[in-house]
Amino acid sequence: MAQNPTADDMKRDANAAANKAKRDLQEGADRMADDARKTASNLSDNDAADRLGERGAAMASNAMEAGREYADRARVEAERLYEAGQQRAQDVAQYAEERYDEVSEMVRRNPAQALGIAAGIGFLVGLLIARR
Repeated sequence: MAQNPTADDMKRDANAAANKAKRDLQEGADRMADDARKTASNLSDNDAADRLGERGAAMASNAMEAGREYADRARVEAERLYEAGQQRAQDVAQYAEERYDEVSEMVRRNPAQALGIAAGIGFLVGLLIARR
């Protein structure tokens, strides 16, 4: 039987994905900055090399900022989904409680009928299981 993930599992997975995306973007930005520094150091010490190094550092900084922004967006979305899941879970629990009360009252009013229905359902389930 497949297990349904809980809201906590979904929130933990979303946060893990957001953190992984942030780490990946950070690592990529760091690599870009390192590559830019290496390229600039390999070039002669002239203004073009300095400008190239500054531009590479600026690009790496922009990439890191974009990574932080995307990670924050993912975290906010994960929290929103978690809250929506919590609300739905509460709604389902309330609905189930109301239906339980209704069925319980019906069984109290008609115990023989409820027993007959339960026996019929049990018989059908037994037939279905026996066919396998």
